[in-house]
Amino acid sequence: MRYPEGGGLTAERRAFREKIRLRAGERFTAGEKTAVTAKDLRVSVRSVERWRRAWREGGMEALRSAGPANSPTVTDAQFAVLEEELGKGPSAHGFGDERWTLARVQTVIRRRLRLSLSVATVWRLLKRHGWSWQAPARRALERDEHAVELWKKEVWPRVKASRRPTEPGSSSRTSPDSP
Repeated sequence: MRYPEGGGLTAERRAFREKIRLRAGERFTAGEKTAVTAKDLRVSVRSVERWRRAWREGGMEALRSAGPANSPTVTDAQFAVLEEELGKGPSAHGFGDERWTLARVQTVIRRRLRLSLSVATVWRLLKRHGWSWQAPARRALERDEHAVELWKKEVWPRVKASRRPTEPGSSSRTSPDSP
């Protein structure tokens, strides 16, 4: 994480950085060179170049702070709509079976709320609101308990076993048997 105290800047620090960007915007308006602006504001030239590009595209408003990075992108009202949609079931949204996957929830959010969220963000959103992964209510009729137990006893120990040799070796590529 970039900022170890909980991820993100404090409101004061965000305001401080915004003030510097706005000062840079005033200098852009005055026609000042990038290197001079960077030196006077004690920031990198790359930052000033990035700010200048944003300023050209969106004016002074583009230099304002977008707010805290970790604020939820889905409001409580929007989540209530999402819960209602999820309650209808996957087949009501055109999915072939009755499983909610993160990708399917992501699709419903994109269609219904018109928001584009990553799968990881969808997972955090659902977890924050007390949702968890789906577990089947009952076992499959086709399940062979004897075969499952046999696999656990015979196959799983071989799969789980370490692939590294247990005898001491050498880290040298040129002389593998040297002490």
